[in-house]
Amino acid sequence: MEAAVPNRLASALSPYLRQHADNPVDWWEWSDEAFAEARRRDVPVLLSVGYAACHWCHVMAHESFEDAETAAQMNEGFVCIKVDREERPDVDAVHMAALVALTRQGGWPMTVFLTPDGDPFHAGTYFPPVPVRGVPSFRQVLAAVRESWVERRDDVERQAASLVEYLRAGAEQEGGAYAMPVGVDGGTVSPSASELAGAVTVLVTERDDQNGGFGDAPKFPPSMTLEHLLRHHARTGDPVALATVRATAAAMASGGLYDQLGGGFARYSVDATWTVPHFEKMLYDNAQLVGVYARLWRATGDVWARRVALETAGFMTREMLASGGFAASLDADTEGVEGRYYVWTPEQVAEALASTPEPDDAAWVARTCGVTAAGTFEEGASVLRLHPEAFASAPPPGEEPEIVDADRGARWARLRPVLRAARAQRTPPGRDEKIVTAWNGLAISSFAEAGRVLDAPHLVEVAEAVADHVVSHHLRDGRLRRASLGDRLADADGSLEDYALLADGLLTLFAATGEARWFTTAQSLVESALDLFVDGRHVYDSAADVEGPPLFVRAGDPTDNASPSGRSALAGALVRLGTMTGDLGYRVAADAALAPYRALATGAPRFAGWGLAVAESLLDGPREVVIVGDDDPRELAAGPLALAAWAAHAPGLVIVVGNPDGPVPSLAGRPAIGGEPTAYVCRGSSCSLPITSAAALAAYLADEQPGG
Repeated sequence: MEAAVPNRLASALSPYLRQHADNPVDWWEWSDEAFAEARRRDVPVLLSVGYAACHWCHVMAHESFEDAETAAQMNEGFVCIKVDREERPDVDAVHMAALVALTRQGGWPMTVFLTPDGDPFHAGTYFPPVPVRGVPSFRQVLAAVRESWVERRDDVERQAASLVEYLRAGAEQEGGAYAMPVGVDGGTVSPSASELAGAVTVLVTERDDQNGGFGDAPKFPPSMTLEHLLRHHARTGDPVALATVRATAAAMASGGLYDQLGGGFARYSVDATWTVPHFEKMLYDNAQLVGVYARLWRATGDVWARRVALETAGFMTREMLASGGFAASLDADTEGVEGRYYVWTPEQVAEALASTPEPDDAAWVARTCGVTAAGTFEEGASVLRLHPEAFASAPPPGEEPEIVDADRGARWARLRPVLRAARAQRTPPGRDEKIVTAWNGLAISSFAEAGRVLDAPHLVEVAEAVADHVVSHHLRDGRLRRASLGDRLADADGSLEDYALLADGLLTLFAATGEARWFTTAQSLVESALDLFVDGRHVYDSAADVEGPPLFVRAGDPTDNASPSGRSALAGALVRLGTMTGDLGYRVAADAALAPYRALATGAPRFAGWGLAVAESLLDGPREVVIVGDDDPRELAAGPLALAAWAAHAPGLVIVVGNPDGPVPSLAGRPAIGGEPTAYVCRGSSCSLPITSAAALAAYLADEQPGG
């Protein structure tokens, strides 16, 4: 049999695109040349969008794109373009809007048919190789679209024009609704205290009181909503908000969503009980959850939350660091089988523990971790989870759940490494080593903060090493690139989320290290973001001068989904910069950027988690702890005063560390008393008297808490 000749994707930067390099499909990357070819041949464009960790993307690739007859049909009737949604979120977003408009549902793999001018007219997600339960086969879809293009071209073009007009009108309407208004007579336009309380009320009504989380299956880790609730509790003392976070965090950490052997969270649970996950592990989920569990430990003293934060960070440093930054994802599949690396049968458990000292170790693990003969997954295999009774409700603050308490905790600690070593002999999931700027920004922020909150300085070191790599490789001539692979930069420019999340991460890193260069780089990124993505009063996700074929809509979606939207991330960075610099312009811009979250607060708070979290911080001041001294700023940042500040449960507390003559305006005019490191606690233009002891600073910050 003749070896396949690699197609154009063999030279792509994206590992996901390169996975399709040996397909018999004549794939193109997203480019002007591809659309020129479609116009030359007078055929539609078949746009296929996915990502490396997507299970059903792999399924469709195997069933259809690797099939010679299907590929011949694709090549004959279409110019076929493959897009990695993680590399081109702008392309993904506008075509997902078209898919939802046409079918009322979304997802990946996404299949969209376009005119040679780039206007969508038909779309779907996964298509099977043969008809299934009313869903046509992919080849039937190809034939029908081809026939429509040849026989009813006018109808197709009218439909495409109508759809584009509809999407543009919707974007224009949203642009008006989501415009950046300016407060009247000095007022604000960001969510009010009553609106934020209303959001919590809605979330409580949507809470799954039996299983934790919100709504029904499938369940995704609600990282940003949990952060919003933590900040709401910190500002108001609302016990319901904190209880909701604890119950959800405990349920996720006890279930199959969490890797009980290696740490880290999967993308989502297919059921309401967090038992069986979709096994891919995404950087953006794990980066956010490190921070959530660290801050939950800070708020409650729950030892299990600290453990999960450190284990997840350990998983990330062990399995996701690649070429200086964090890799985008780990696949769900191993050797073509979903979840094979992670699941266990009773026989596999017994074999792994055959040499352990207690004869009933295997039976104990099976009982404790829910490994049954019938299996909880497929083919008699089970996903490890801690016994549900252990996390049926969150334990009292500061106490461990039953399963990791006393004798059982010691037994699990003894057996867990044995199981992990046995699993390490299996073929591991593939890794998408693409380094995405925005998601590394999330990781930098979480690692820097968790390193100080959890007194784990090695995490700060990891955050700084990653920041060094991303800034030195991705920031060129003042412009960010979206991603890189090894030493190769992606052609795609950075989006708003890249600028905003990297800036936010660098501001956290500045607070954790005292290194002023992180502050100045972050400020420069925010200024660039305001210039590139804010046009008058409108906020867009992509720059006006982005390279490649023009998109039919310039998107600007404020909703928070798997990670913070570019808009909410920008608002967060603006709040912190405004506090550090005293520049009212930053604060006004942050307030204006948060305007859409007033309606989302009570209308759809689960899709506004980060925006509402930032609004909680803005409403609280936010408070700022300025620590000045004559010592090396790095020593100040790791000193007793700084650690006392990091220990405070305050919504979005801003920490500034440095010498009185440092480049951050907050440091100016605040002397170190008696040559000793000195802290000032400020809110707006009002500051405390100088504080020189960590105990006094901790007491002052505690007194400012609700009920303090």
